[in-house]
Amino acid sequence: MAEPTEGGLSFHPMDQFIVKPLFGEAGDPVAWYTITNATFWMALTVVCVLLLLVLGTRGRGIVPSRIQSIAELAYGFVYKMIEDVTGKDAVKYFPYIFTLFLFILFSNFLALIPMSFSPTSQIAVTAVLGFGVFFAVTILGFVKNGASFLSLFWVSSAPLALRPILAVIEIISYFVRPVSHSIRLAGNIMAGHAVLKVFATFAALVAVAPLSLFGIVAIYGLEVLVSAIQAYVFTILTCVYLKDALHPHH
Repeated sequence: MAEPTEGGLSFHPMDQFIVKPLFGEAGDPVAWYTITNATFWMALTVVCVLLLLVLGTRGRGIVPSRIQSIAELAYGFVYKMIEDVTGKDAVKYFPYIFTLFLFILFSNFLALIPMSFSPTSQIAVTAVLGFGVFFAVTILGFVKNGASFLSLFWVSSAPLALRPILAVIEIISYFVRPVSHSIRLAGNIMAGHAVLKVFATFAALVAVAPLSLFGIVAIYGLEVLVSAIQAYVFTILTCVYLKDALHPHH
């Protein structure tokens, strides 16, 4: 909340990202077993995903209901993405990729509810997702291809003198993947919510209230789009990394 001061308003747009105990005082210590606002909204995200898939597939009517249509649309969208980007041999990994997509999508959308909390704005959450993908595709690459997986870093089409230099660059870029994968998601979600908080605070000032309200509506609409796009970007990058693991020679 904005606090009036002698010079105007004092507000802290980053306070909304503080992880707090769900029960108790805000200053209470947070242990690994503490139920926090972050764990609550992540649990709610999981519940929403389960409700979508369970209720959406319960009837399985020839003429689908609204919720069945949404479930089928999400299923077909991710399935087609995996086929187009990674290949049909990667369809067996569809459950993992589909779970990632729905978790990020619902987490982003639920965070747009007033007074909610955004788990995907926390680098601790997105790092688990990003490094989980990194370790999964790396292990899969060695399991499927053995030592030939290392050919991913050797650019055979380049001149021989440049290949060692390019190999070093490829290795560095490969190990940077989980960092960029996780920071991209957290940074975009955090930035959007911080801007929303700034515009909402200025709505308390009568002189700029109409302009601030217009900004809130515009930024909110943009955040709806960003929430979906970030889930899509995270998922398609996962498909790209999976393709490298399955086909390192391509």
